Parts: sequence; structure tokens; C-alpha cells
Amino acid sequence: MNAVLTLLSILVCALIVLSVPILAAPYVGEYGAVTIFDVSKAILLCAALATIVGLFSYRQEAIGPFLLKLFISALLVRLILGTIIFVSHGQDFFGGDAITYDFFGVAQLQGWGGDRYAQSVADTFVRSWSASGWGMVYLVAGIYGIIGRNMLAVQFVNSVFGAATAVVISLCAHHVFKNLRVARLTGLAVAFYPSLVLWSSQGLKDGPNVFFLALCMLATLRLGEKLSFKYIAVLGCSLLAVLSLRFYVFYMICFAVGGAFVIGMQTLTTTSFFRQLTAIVVLGLAFTYLGVTRSASIQFERFGNLETVQRSRDDAARSAESGFGKDVDVSTTSGALSAIPQGLVYLLFAPFPWQLISLRQSLTLPEMIIWWASFPMLVLGLWFSLRYRLRMISPILIFMCMLSLSYSVFQGNVGTAYRQRSQLLVFYFVFVAVGYVLMLEKSEEKKRAIMAERESVAAASVASTLARSREQHQ
Repeated sequence: MNAVLTLLSILVCALIVLSVPILAAPYVGEYGAVTIFDVSKAILLCAALATIVGLFSYRQEAIGPFLLKLFISALLVRLILGTIIFVSHGQDFFGGDAITYDFFGVAQLQGWGGDRYAQSVADTFVRSWSASGWGMVYLVAGIYGIIGRNMLAVQFVNSVFGAATAVVISLCAHHVFKNLRVARLTGLAVAFYPSLVLWSSQGLKDGPNVFFLALCMLATLRLGEKLSFKYIAVLGCSLLAVLSLRFYVFYMICFAVGGAFVIGMQTLTTTSFFRQLTAIVVLGLAFTYLGVTRSASIQFERFGNLETVQRSRDDAARSAESGFGKDVDVSTTSGALSAIPQGLVYLLFAPFPWQLISLRQSLTLPEMIIWWASFPMLVLGLWFSLRYRLRMISPILIFMCMLSLSYSVFQGNVGTAYRQRSQLLVFYFVFVAVGYVLMLEKSEEKKRAIMAERESVAAASVASTLARSREQHQ
């Protein structure tokens, strides 16, 4: 298997290097001249990052070899899809934000080089930490600073983030449930679920955002078990990365992490209390020093009221054909609460078959069928986790509930809800895997019971035959 993956990786990379300059030639006006040298630089940057993630994956003891294969396979799928989107100039169709990040990334790089006008252009997006997505602009500018303007390289870096998310979420599942089947199934779902592959193979902020959310959870779970300044640093950096990508998600993940530390993911002892208090204090001091609290107050003034949420939701509901709940008013507490049931249904299950009015929406139907079929297993996995792993899953559970409820109030567009569900799917799949394994183990137990009964009947039959045989001989 390792030899096959190695050979396949070489073939895919070689094919990308040789074919992209030819296939992307019609879009020279959008990309500029794309040469073999440009594509090679994108591949080399991707390979350097992939090597780091691959080494980390392989060193994870019993599950390491599986994680390495999972990461390479997930990365190859994303590289292929990302390349197809690039050579067909499919950014407008799948995710137009990639073009926006490219534009402001170039401006930011020029601003770092001393161009004041370019910096003023970049500042209209960045706005000194008070906007959402400025971290993606910095990421794009950083990549361009290393290898030059190269949108394909941004897609490949995001592909590494997406494939690495499967590794991280597998480790989270294994840490909580200590079950290799659950860890493997979770990783496979995150690695190959179509929408997760799609969003992380483009130049969008979704891939890095989901990766850092998963990394926050892994660091939190490890800190709940043992105090480690390494994981405090990982958690702090991951939280800052989330802040730079989607600031409102940052506050939810902070609440989930803080709540988990307060509740305690293990039985409360003096040692565990000191460990959790130390982690909270260190992170609090670091965020205060970096000015996160000041940024939070600015963002809260601008966005922290229901009237602003209503304006944003109303615009999303009315500006596209896929809007829903156009008559919903969430500007009051009662209105927001009444919007939750409908919003939650759309967040979890949309788009529905009767809403597939375009090619882009129709492409989602196969994966939605898989997701709808998986939902009973999600419920079963949640029930088991709440009953037997409540403390351990507390950070994941708090974050899932907060973000799900927030999006059910905030979202008024099926397409946006479908895209932003990716932040939740990686955690939903943990419980889907638990539910599936429970069903599988129950099925195996039934088979073993049937086999044991058959063996018992066969043994009884043999004993009866022997007994009759002895009677006849006597």
C-alpha cells in the first residue's frame, strides 16, 4: 500500500506539473502566464508542508501508519480536484472568495514592500483585526512572498490543511473513545466527504479554519489529560488563527474550551484543577498582551446585537434564489428563539431535493443522501457519548451546540448554510462513527450469539447421538 501511494503521488505531481501550463493557457488574463516552473514551486511548497504533517501522523503510535496513508490519500484527492478547478477557472462557480483573497493578498504583499496605496487597499479588507478573514489575506500574501503570485499554490496549501484535518480529528476521536474503529471511520469521513474535499481544495478560508478548529479541540483534550506548555502554545496559536479567519467562531471556541476546563474533562483533583487553571491563566494573559480583548470590544460594538444579525440575515435571505425564512425577524430575543427550529433544520439537512434548481445545487444531492442516511447514527453516537463520555466530549459538545444554534439564527441562505456546515461536520462525524461502531458491534454480538447457539445445538446433537450409540451397544 505504501509503495502504491508513493508511486501514485509521483504520477499525480508529474501530471499536474506537465498539464497545468497547457490547460491554464486560455486563462492567461486571469492568472498571468502559468509556467512549469510556477507549478513546480506550488508542488514543492505543498510537498514541504505535507512532509511535516506526514511525519507527525506516522509518529502517532498504534494509529500512525493508518494516519499517514489517510493523509496522503486525502491530499491526493484534494490536489486533483484543486487542479481541475484551477485549469477550468472554476473559482466563480465553486467559490468566488478565492479571487477576492488573491486580489487583497497581492495588495497586502505590496503594502509590506512599502507601497502605501496598496496597503490602503489591503486595509479596506483587513481593518486591523476588526473584520473576518484577514488571516486568509495574510496567508495568501505570505505564500506569494515566498514563491510569487500563484493561486494554485494557495489551493495546494489549503489541500494540506484539509487532509491534515482528517488526521487531527482522528486523534481527537481516538483520545476520547480509545477505539481504533471510531478513529479510523472519523478520519475516513473527514478525508473523503465531498463538500469537505471541495471547500479545502480551493483558495478559501474554510480549509484552514476547520483545521485550526480541530487542532484547538485536540490541544484542549490533551491539556485536559496533562499540563503541557507545548499544547498551550498550540491551543493559543490555533485560537488566534481562528480569530483571523472567522472572528465570531473564535468566541464560541474560546467559550467551549474555557467551559471544558471549568467543568473538567477528567475526575476533579487538586492536580487537574491546577492544570486547568494554569492553562486558562496563561492563555488569558497572552490574549490580553496581544490585544485580543481590545479587538473583541470593537467587534462586539459592531456586530454584537440582534439588529445587526437581522440585517445580515435578511440580506442573505433576499439576495439569492436559495434564501429561506424571508419573513423571519431575529432582531428580538423572542424572534431569534422562534427562528431556531427552522434554521436548525436547514443547517442540518438543506439543500432538500425540491430546492435543487441549478447545476451547482444538484451536485450536492449524492452527498446529502449519505448525510441524511448517517443522521440516525449521529443521534445514537451522541446518546452513547452523553451517557458514557460526557466530561471528555464537553469541549466538542459545547462548541457544536453553540455554533449550530448561532447559525440556525444567523443563516438565511441555503448555499451559505451548506458551506458553513463544514465547520460542524468534522465534529458531527465523530459521533456518526461512534453510532456506526455501536451498530456494528451489536450486529457482531448477534452473529456470535447465533454461532454460539448453533455450536451448542450441534454439541447437544452430537452428545445425544453418542448417548444413543452407547445404549445400543449395551
